[in-house]
Amino acid sequence: MTDQAPVTYAGPPRVLSGVQPSGALHLGNYLGALVKFTRLQHEIDTFIFVADLHAITVWQDPAALAQQTREIAAAYIASGLDPDKATIFPQSAVREHAELSWIFNCVARLGWLDRMTQFKEKSGKHKERSSVGLYTYPVLQAADILIYKATHVPVGEDQKQHLELTRDIAQKFNHDFNAPGFFPLPDPLIQGPGARVMSLRDGSAKMSKSDPSDYSRINLTDTADDIAAKVKKARTDPEPLPETIEELATRAEADNLVGIFAALAGKTKAEVLADYAGKGFGTFKPALAELAVESLAPVGERMRGLLGDPAVLDAILAKGAEKAREAAAPTLAEVKKLVGFWGA
Repeated sequence: MTDQAPVTYAGPPRVLSGVQPSGALHLGNYLGALVKFTRLQHEIDTFIFVADLHAITVWQDPAALAQQTREIAAAYIASGLDPDKATIFPQSAVREHAELSWIFNCVARLGWLDRMTQFKEKSGKHKERSSVGLYTYPVLQAADILIYKATHVPVGEDQKQHLELTRDIAQKFNHDFNAPGFFPLPDPLIQGPGARVMSLRDGSAKMSKSDPSDYSRINLTDTADDIAAKVKKARTDPEPLPETIEELATRAEADNLVGIFAALAGKTKAEVLADYAGKGFGTFKPALAELAVESLAPVGERMRGLLGDPAVLDAILAKGAEKAREAAAPTLAEVKKLVGFWGA
């Protein structure tokens, strides 16, 4: 469907993204998402939410979910998001997400969802035991994006398929309800260093909060000593760093550490190799540890300070939710009118 040439959306540019409150954030989240959110807020109207509706597609402890939501908000702010510039809010506080998601459930086709590879990966061999929400959550994701008519979405490689589904839903809605250009077909924002950070224990696996080894990742709440220790214990190979990117690409752990250095320093991998080619990890790791501590320790300190005053975080989330509802409500009202609901 997206190969067709629809009427171009004429509304203002806007970026939207969110992070699930299902565990501690780490270096991969910081470089792959939070740093980019911080930059984008100065360039484009930015909506950043805590994806608590998505989180409950798998079991979450009800006693912990609200605090986990605060932790994500604290990470946003500690990383540089300004609540006066970016709209920061909990997804569940804006009911328009869920209402639009139901309408989109009636627009999307079953075959589209059957092709979503992430459900197959997450449900494994026992998909009949998975929640219906886990299966349909890409439709909710489309509603998250389109309720604000977002034109750009920062996504990882594993989310590109879901953004294509969002584009398909938007285009089908526009066509079915004779509303050309009503919803935009959002574009992905993937480029840039730090888009994919791998485990410190296995360069072939993505850094993850679900990895049983805490030494596989650097958590945003880690202390300076923790950060330095994890970098120094990161898995490597015995060879010195190579001179070319092509040689580096064949060495997963070395490639990952050079990529982390490049992202933290605002350099390319080639620039890092120009400084460290021929040098061993006995030289490179201490330099990376120093850079990581310099970059991340202040974030962790700021997070701990924010979490010590939950009332401040709650006020920021409440204000953001109010602002988000003001943006979402007119879109849902227009959608209801287009669909033909009574009273719309």
